[in-house]
Amino acid sequence: MQPGGEGSDNPAAFQELRRFRLRRHLVGRHDLPATMNRPPIWFERKFDFTFPAEQHPNLCARLRGTPARLEEIVRRADRAVLVRKPREPRENDKWSAQEQAGHLADLEPLWAARVDDYLTEASQLTLADLSNRKTFEAQHNLRPIEEILAEFRSARSRLVSRVENIDSVIFARASLHPRLKIPMRLVDHLYFVAEHDDHHLAHIWELINLR
Repeated sequence: MQPGGEGSDNPAAFQELRRFRLRRHLVGRHDLPATMNRPPIWFERKFDFTFPAEQHPNLCARLRGTPARLEEIVRRADRAVLVRKPREPRENDKWSAQEQAGHLADLEPLWAARVDDYLTEASQLTLADLSNRKTFEAQHNLRPIEEILAEFRSARSRLVSRVENIDSVIFARASLHPRLKIPMRLVDHLYFVAEHDDHHLAHIWELINLR
């Protein structure tokens, strides 16, 4: 028997091996503590916008698919699960799965306004309300989830349809992001929105699958 193996006469090494195997077994389970497997805090995210502007068709496809992915995640969840608050909230992650979905719809006007900024060659993009007051005051938990999903799908369809008709040279046009304090091209804006979508989809998945 190898030193430290299961038949070893070293109890400390044996116990450490058991703990390692238990941790490995737990990875990916839904009954993990809320601090594990949790999406990162959005305002701590860093972005690398070094990809070519020609990626815009791929990003449009990704943005167009978000409503379907959201609907797939929530469609079999009970209402009690959708409106359940997280056990260990952090900052703006205090929302239920349904409120997270409502937040996606709440931000569509901001994304559209920033597309306007690129078209008008604004030096800085439209400011976001970093307190997310609109979502906190919207009472999304009192609404039918179907209404939220329909609102988001409609708004996202308008956004993508508009972006798809923009002259391709404009996707390389840059403007200052007011919070990140870095220049962002229109194609970078699309990537930013897609990452924001995935951030909240990850939260929704986590909240629905808590045990």
